[in-house]
Amino acid sequence: MSEVLILTGDEQKVAASLLEAIARSHPLTQVNICGISALNSGAIASAGAIVCPMTLDVPSDLVFPGQDVFRFCRNVSAARDRVAEELLFPVGEGSFWLPVVLTAKGPLYAEAIAAESDKLSGELSYRQPLHLSDVWRQQLYQLAFGLLVDILNAPPATYLMQFGFVGERILFDRLWPFPAAPAIASVGVQVPDLFICHWNCLTNQPIYDMQITS
Repeated sequence: MSEVLILTGDEQKVAASLLEAIARSHPLTQVNICGISALNSGAIASAGAIVCPMTLDVPSDLVFPGQDVFRFCRNVSAARDRVAEELLFPVGEGSFWLPVVLTAKGPLYAEAIAAESDKLSGELSYRQPLHLSDVWRQQLYQLAFGLLVDILNAPPATYLMQFGFVGERILFDRLWPFPAAPAIASVGVQVPDLFICHWNCLTNQPIYDMQITS
């Protein structure tokens, strides 16, 4: 297995979660975590490392699978405009996430995640699963497939599609092209968790099913 480089910004916890997932799957793999501020993109590109960005703040000259998708995700207003125009879904702000594990054979949809705020401390946390009706699920799957497959032709990875509700419809907020902070809710709850799914997608390992265990 080649050297793996996890790129991170301010959010260190998701990088650590991916590191743990790789260690469980391939314990002999050399994995380094690098902050974007210390990144030398030219040296990394020539070294042949597997580059795993866990932040949207990546250099424009960094070459890796999915760089066009990251560019799309960074410009939230333009992404919303394309979804509204091409997929005909309402757009706005939401605090829910649909994890989509996009394998080489197609998408697998995990249970949705919701944000929760502690009443005393106000600290934000996340929980999975968020139970949704079949009507909501079908809208979410239609939106995610249209976005990832039809519009973006996205490469295999684990994505989080952030969404909300308006009336009887799902609204699109934004897309995360890696398991961002809400994915932490899957650790110890979903098998395999979203970080293991992401690693398997990046390394072309099969994923057949995902289950909630608790």
